[in-house]
Amino acid sequence: MSPAGGPSRTVVVGVDGSDAATEAVRWAASVASWHHARLLVVHVFRPVAAGNRPEEHVGAGTPHDAEHILSFAASAADEIATDLPVSTRSVHGRAVPALLAETQHADLLVLGASGRGGFTGMLIGSTAAAVLSRAACPVVVVRSRLGEEHFPVEGPVVVGIDGSPISERALAAAFEYAAHWRTALVAVHAWSDVEYDTSASSDGTDESYAEGGERLLAERLAGWRQRYPDVTVRRVVGRDRPRQQLLRGSETARLVVLGSRGRGGFRGLLLGSTSQALIEHSHCPVLVIRPRQEEW
Repeated sequence: MSPAGGPSRTVVVGVDGSDAATEAVRWAASVASWHHARLLVVHVFRPVAAGNRPEEHVGAGTPHDAEHILSFAASAADEIATDLPVSTRSVHGRAVPALLAETQHADLLVLGASGRGGFTGMLIGSTAAAVLSRAACPVVVVRSRLGEEHFPVEGPVVVGIDGSPISERALAAAFEYAAHWRTALVAVHAWSDVEYDTSASSDGTDESYAEGGERLLAERLAGWRQRYPDVTVRRVVGRDRPRQQLLRGSETARLVVLGSRGRGGFRGLLLGSTSQALIEHSHCPVLVIRPRQEEW
């Protein structure tokens, strides 16, 4: 859509009045601005029953509370990009179904790493899995370095690659972000507990797996390096669990990008301990690319 017709893309960010949610708004506003998208700020709450105190109910609140939270979030977005189209929406109900409904029409969903109110426990256990494993669009969880207040604005983009179609889309997103931020891209492949296809050697030795991983990365990166010649690329291949490689990379990264379903080293990435490690312990924002129907 042309600028005269308004933005054709939508970035949705969930807010609850917490500092983490405000960081998510700032990150989302920045990305929406350079994507020429509109920003939709969503707050989910359950009205307080008569005679009960709000603090007794997770996610409880009043329409006035919601208005205040949304107004503050919109102001935070305006500080990042004054010309960004911003709209707000308060939803009565539960956070997970409400956010999943928003992903049906969004290009990106952004969440803070922790929060209170409607998003208390959002990124812990089954709630995180419900959002991240069922979202209809990519999801970003905004995290910062240990001891730092804000998300990092320097460092490379780290992307996990396992040769699956969805990791190819993760690679496309990673190159787009790296090019916009004028930073390097680190392509990671881990072969611990992998099931290799014909793109990698199968004789079972560390040396053969390393050679297969190097070959896989070279093949997957070739076309993208031609498309983005100004992006410096570094390859990392190692005998390790994917979460360890990605967590290690997040220590100096600006963003980690990965697919939510693949094969090989990234199989079941958003199930069990792997997802918990990335979502709870990453040192930078994490972008999770969701599968298309044909990639399941």
